[in-house]
Amino acid sequence: MENTVRRAIVGGSVFEERIGYARAVVDGDRVYVSGTTGFDYAAMTISDDVVEQAEQCLRNIEAALDEAGCTLADVVRVRYLLSAREDFEPCWPVLRRCFGEVRPAATMQVCGLADPRMRIEIEVDARRGSGGKPRGGG
Repeated sequence: MENTVRRAIVGGSVFEERIGYARAVVDGDRVYVSGTTGFDYAAMTISDDVVEQAEQCLRNIEAALDEAGCTLADVVRVRYLLSAREDFEPCWPVLRRCFGEVRPAATMQVCGLADPRMRIEIEVDARRGSGGKPRGGG
């Protein structure tokens, strides 16, 4: 295996420091991206719109994957956590744009999220090089 050293990737969220976790962990060719919300971490702001939150989640995830040497095309598993069931369908076009060709295994769950402003959280697992050529997404 090319890189067997475990490496943490920090994404800039204040929650990472307060709670004690990394945005992503690279372990060999596997990359595990923590549940990621729609916060713009540079400004620590979040939109009220669930679709805009989904788009920002995916931008945050793409940044972590990029630092790990991956793209959205390398995602093999995705988990969608939403605070309201009815918020999921409006996000489908954004999710399909990112994952429609990739077709990762997926789960959607309705649950309480850590902050009432959060309407969606997305977690992904990826395997470096599994998606072929790099491509953009969300």
